[in-house]
Amino acid sequence: MNKRDFLRTVGGASLGLAFGPELLAQYTAVPAAALAEDEPFWAAVRGKFKLTPDYINLENGYYCFQPEEVLEAFIGHVRRVNVMGSRYMRTVQAEDKLRVRTKLAGLAGCSPAELIITRNTTESLDTIIAAFDWKPSDEAVMANQDYGAMLDQFRLQTRRFGMVNRLIDIPMDPKSDDEVVQAYASALTPRTRLLMICHMVNITGHVLPVRAICDMAHARGVEVMVDGAHAFAHLDFRIPDLHCDYYGASLHKWLSVPLGAGILYVRQDRIAKLWPIFGDGSPVDDINKLNHTGTHPVHTDLGIENAMVFHEAIGGARKEARLRYLQRYWSDKVRGVPKVVMNTPADAARSCAIANVGIEGIKPGNLMKILFDKYRVWTVAIDGAGVHGVRVTPQVYTTTTELDVFVKALKELSA
Repeated sequence: MNKRDFLRTVGGASLGLAFGPELLAQYTAVPAAALAEDEPFWAAVRGKFKLTPDYINLENGYYCFQPEEVLEAFIGHVRRVNVMGSRYMRTVQAEDKLRVRTKLAGLAGCSPAELIITRNTTESLDTIIAAFDWKPSDEAVMANQDYGAMLDQFRLQTRRFGMVNRLIDIPMDPKSDDEVVQAYASALTPRTRLLMICHMVNITGHVLPVRAICDMAHARGVEVMVDGAHAFAHLDFRIPDLHCDYYGASLHKWLSVPLGAGILYVRQDRIAKLWPIFGDGSPVDDINKLNHTGTHPVHTDLGIENAMVFHEAIGGARKEARLRYLQRYWSDKVRGVPKVVMNTPADAARSCAIANVGIEGIKPGNLMKILFDKYRVWTVAIDGAGVHGVRVTPQVYTTTTELDVFVKALKELSA
């Protein structure tokens, strides 16, 4: 049995373990694209979540709560750690966390020596930004559409060290990958040391051609840091295949891990030169030097393992196909409707679950409020960096019936 067949078999076994032998027999051979439209299958997945009847939740991009079995396992971890107390922390904690970290590295496709568990994407990427030995002549390049916390961290380095930040605008609806690559390439100079890019832009859902951007930057001697907050466990990929130097993500979004968990990937040969934020006795070439957390709520980290079992039971390719289908299900119905403004690329290959939509004449904050007050649809307003609308993020438990309610609301409000 080759590696691909082995992984497929393991995925099928996980599916049967989590959802029962009936689903195992019925769905393991179904292609991901076909399964994406199979509502009975996804109804079984939905049954794993406890959902509020008070509103339709289309804002999973900030935080997606755990399915019940993951939540119960997490509570069990809290009880176990609490009962054992300091004995757990002194004798068991390190082994447990290493096991979880090793499994996470397997999901990410990298070595455990290149990955640490953090609290979120902001902590991960701010750690890298602060780890550079910046000089006044140095430059960093990023986009106005990047996440504000990282932009703030770059501004802090400017105040401290006098380095220069150069910002671009990401094309909203590019006709080719090269259009995006060139937007970044045009901002690079011989003084550029670091380029920050999004894997998936958080406010629009735009999936960038990360590998092409990384290869372009490396050809110019520039390292690349990727904000993968919304891509990890959303898209089916392996971090090393992106050719990036640094990658940060939050696990409480698309992996449905308990709040307070993220990852930081650092390519092995980049570790030694980085300065840790806190003093640490780890060797200079050990990534653990960047992960000095002190006493930490370890039960959160333990919950990652249970969330991975649930994720892998569905399967990364199946999950991505379903999320992509859900977004196109609603967005195709309103794209082109008068006064409806789509802030997500028209090319289906350039987005997945996340999309952003606005209505001419209605401010994003007001649109968010009307959707909730009148239609009981929960979204989030985005009003800046050239993007004016509400961000819509369904999850695997979202139904097409719920999306029909959202489509009806948009058509009524735009009429």
